[in-house]
Amino acid sequence: MSNAEHLFELQSTHNPHRHFLPVEEKLSVGPPGNLFLFGGVGLASSITAMERTTGRPTIWATAQYLSYARPGEIVDLDVLVPVHGKYNTQARVVGHVGDREIFTVNAALGARPSEISAQWATKPEVARPEDCPPVDHWQEDRADLHGRIDVRVVKGRYGAARKEGGFSEDGHVVLWAKMREGLPINSSALAVIADFVPSAIGNAIGKDAGGNSLDNTIRIREVVPTDWVLCDIRIHGVHGGFAHGRMHIFAEDGTLMASASQSVILRIRE
Repeated sequence: MSNAEHLFELQSTHNPHRHFLPVEEKLSVGPPGNLFLFGGVGLASSITAMERTTGRPTIWATAQYLSYARPGEIVDLDVLVPVHGKYNTQARVVGHVGDREIFTVNAALGARPSEISAQWATKPEVARPEDCPPVDHWQEDRADLHGRIDVRVVKGRYGAARKEGGFSEDGHVVLWAKMREGLPINSSALAVIADFVPSAIGNAIGKDAGGNSLDNTIRIREVVPTDWVLCDIRIHGVHGGFAHGRMHIFAEDGTLMASASQSVILRIRE
């Protein structure tokens, strides 16, 4: 895969087990003056690094977020491959800036010959993306990551609407998402989109709220060509200052491409 297929510019080195990622504003989120690398980019770049090193597609990957990388820093991604079998590989990535560990990603990669293919999760029947309003902070004129993905609201409260009506009845949000700049939907794009789970917290509790991800797990079933993906998000519960939720990611034709889950430090912005 070339860097033209990704939001980020992951650089390879002479060592096939080491890659590095320059942290730029366009990969970051956060308030002005306090930007940090979007967690989904950390997971996505790790997936790309492991796929390059092993030559195999990702089955599942889980990231644990430990610290923040800031614009202007360079994250080194070291790929370790403790098990490489006939059909699947167990691998992990340690992403660090110098001696400061930013994230650790564990994963399994591979594919086995099988004629069985089925899914039981179903795509909700929803309006077309062009008939849905954009999420107010995912605007094309922004210089950070929010300007690089087109996100439309099918169901859920965003912006000022989050403060209306108290708790959500079902903690359910549905979004359409599309990569701008002509970028394709691939395993790394799905990993970035999987990190939208915290955006549904404000809808669930009826406040201007979100959170910092403690983890991000993605399980990839099948990646198919599609321009838009449908994100079916449910916040399962909030307690003790933490929130927990999951996402199903569907192609436009209804193919279940991936499922994801996260636990999040609850942040109230009011």
